Amino acid sequence: VCKIRCQYASSLAHLLTCRLPSACGRAPLNTKIVGGQNAAPGSWPWQVSMRYQGSHVCGGSLINNRWVLSAAHCFALISTNPSRWTMVLGLQTQQGTNPNSVSVSVSKITVNPNYNGNTNNNDLALVQLSSTINFSDYIQPICLAATGSTFYNGTETWVSGWGNIQSGVSLPSPGTLQEMQVPVVGNGKCNCLYGPGSITDNMLCAGLLAGGKDSCQGDSGGPLVVKRGSVWVQAGIVSFGNGCAEPSYPGVYTRVSRYQSWISSVITSNLPGFVTYFSSGTNSDVTLPSIKTSVPQTSVFTCRPPSVCGQAPLNTRIVGGQNAAPGSWPWQVSMRYQGSHMCGGSLINNRWILSAAHCFTLISANPSRWTMVLGLQTQQGTNPNAVSVSVSKITVNPNYNGNTHDNDLALVQLSSTVNFNNYIQPVCLAAAGSTFYNGTKTWVTGWGYIQSGGDCNQLLSSSLSVPPSTGDSAGSRGACHWKREV
Repeated sequence: VCKIRCQYASSLAHLLTCRLPSACGRAPLNTKIVGGQNAAPGSWPWQVSMRYQGSHVCGGSLINNRWVLSAAHCFALISTNPSRWTMVLGLQTQQGTNPNSVSVSVSKITVNPNYNGNTNNNDLALVQLSSTINFSDYIQPICLAATGSTFYNGTETWVSGWGNIQSGVSLPSPGTLQEMQVPVVGNGKCNCLYGPGSITDNMLCAGLLAGGKDSCQGDSGGPLVVKRGSVWVQAGIVSFGNGCAEPSYPGVYTRVSRYQSWISSVITSNLPGFVTYFSSGTNSDVTLPSIKTSVPQTSVFTCRPPSVCGQAPLNTRIVGGQNAAPGSWPWQVSMRYQGSHMCGGSLINNRWILSAAHCFTLISANPSRWTMVLGLQTQQGTNPNAVSVSVSKITVNPNYNGNTHDNDLALVQLSSTVNFNNYIQPVCLAAAGSTFYNGTKTWVTGWGYIQSGGDCNQLLSSSLSVPPSTGDSAGSRGACHWKREV
């Protein structure tokens, strides 16, 4: 099944070098960028409709006046017989009249010899046209990302094609070319989403983690492009995905910059224009070292099964400084000392809670005097989803300093395991190397005072930004961590 995906993004990019700057990456009629709608005629003049025995099957991109770049699986799953394929350039709609389109037969199809249909690695192919074509406002070649190009997390990209508008639903007549803006998702995070090892350095991910915008069947082989100034550069080739527009599954593309040598070895004359493209933002997480930049390397991920932690099934919104909806923060724990709420904590698996060391050093580290209440909404009244569990062990960080508040954390072992539900879930923990720069949005929850000396019964939540230098602690009863001036 031929499949393409659409993604979102934002970043500034720096175009360093461009081979043949006047020969590729120009779209004279593209004056605007939009997402998820009909593309204006001539917006993507390198877009190719690859037709098998007369029917559109995959997309491709024109890279010079004789060659088209596409995905290997388009041919491996159907046929590599050139006589059965036709390339249509300058096309706007799949049905009706297209005065600017040109149909060209194929003389040769070269699939990357290292293509693996099981892993989708090295998913690219080159198609040689039977004759050279003349460029126009509606037919232009795209520049290709050169070796060493970077496409960091959040980089703005665009994808185009005639694929399904959702799973099993074809593009309605007249089948107008679609365009969508999507951002790059770093390979580290993408690997966590698809499963460790699924995303190689030869791949590039892009899409909305929330879902709803994506590519689908029929878009495979099409181009994922970025722009700097007036020049467009192809960063990826639509390769595969998990369904269409599914949450937490961005589209996966073949990373074009990894194949400059192979493309140049196949196309021996009139080479495509190769552009070295550097993006700002966070690291793309490819393991192969690239050209050094001043960009912070922030995207570090520790992969675990996605269902293990960080799930809040009933949290459908983010609120600030007000009552939290039941189940919004299912890892929140009320730590009670001899029956009274004293501190907050967070459930991190089915047996352990993370909290602050000072909660115990200032009161007592005797496990028998503490009770952990999970799934709690209010400190008074009925709580049908709450579970109370006794404590078997309290471990305070041995380096905790009560004077400086350094190393202020402790672990609490429950006397028995707890069962997860919509109101009781573990939270994921930030891995070693994680960074939280100035302005990073955070949320804090608890039953602490709403002002100095006040009181609070209802679980509160608030959105905060990390100040220039701070050491936010968590859990203390009187800390008032949701003060508006933070």
